[in-house]
Amino acid sequence: MRALVVADQLTYREDYPTPEPPPGEARIRITRGGICNTDVEILKGYFGFRGVLGHEFVGIVESLNPLPGAAPHIRIGDRVVGEINCVPCDSPARNAFERAQDPTRNTLGIDRRDGAFADYTVLPVVNLHRVPDGVSDDEAVFVEPLAAACQILEQVHIQPTAHVAVLGDGKLGLLCAQVIAAAAPCELTVIGKHDNKLAIARDRGIRTASIQEAPLRAFDVVVECTGSPVGFEHARRLLRPRGTLVLKSTYHGLPQVNLTMIVVDEITIVGSRCGPFAAALRLLAQKRVDVRSLIHARYPLAQGAQAIEHAQQSGVLKVLLDVA
Repeated sequence: MRALVVADQLTYREDYPTPEPPPGEARIRITRGGICNTDVEILKGYFGFRGVLGHEFVGIVESLNPLPGAAPHIRIGDRVVGEINCVPCDSPARNAFERAQDPTRNTLGIDRRDGAFADYTVLPVVNLHRVPDGVSDDEAVFVEPLAAACQILEQVHIQPTAHVAVLGDGKLGLLCAQVIAAAAPCELTVIGKHDNKLAIARDRGIRTASIQEAPLRAFDVVVECTGSPVGFEHARRLLRPRGTLVLKSTYHGLPQVNLTMIVVDEITIVGSRCGPFAAALRLLAQKRVDVRSLIHARYPLAQGAQAIEHAQQSGVLKVLLDVA
């Protein structure tokens, strides 16, 4: 099959072995993939990953290898998206949160499991979610990062009177802002560097500010989505004493952290990663978030290297890979 493979560098191959689903898993024919900042960081050395890249996808179930006695909720021919954290069949993990924290897990396209920038991938059946008919492939490819945005509200209770900032006007930041705006009636501001990106938030009725004009020590909650090591310190400076800092960024390298001021200001730090796919699919089906405005470009799989280069350019949002 065709695949984008990380070895010493990113390579497009047409002879990569087609995966066979082990017991409890399904093979999915990929139709579309989405490039995210984690993919870029992997190419810089994040997690030391080797194999097929990619973890944001939508595809069609082509074959199932259910466990004996299991009654899969997914059928051959279903259009699906998939949670990225995978555990062995004998894992005691009972839900997505426990799978995401299971020490035996591997992670699609990130840690010891071939990813989705290929003709096919395999995932446990329990990880799969059927895409509603009213949600297009272009929308469904956003489910994984949109679920990560939904996770914020699973972890942090945002008071109606709270002043909340989303720091970062990239793909994840704009998704986080839309989720918070849809579910939490707070005073919300998106802070970023690019007016063309901030305009997307303004079009949704969300207040915006440039990094230069954003007031320091003014927010009760800051969601850090810059994808940069310098984002942590800037987010801390935006927080009021006893504020909450929600960290969404993953990157290769060490952050610049003033630990003394974390103590002095009594800041609460919340790490936030994968989230509920069902909630993300519901938001898309109900048209409560807009993801189409985040699509900047699309490339065929064979031009995956060029697509990832494009995705790293200033001002660029989501770049898609058309696989089917």
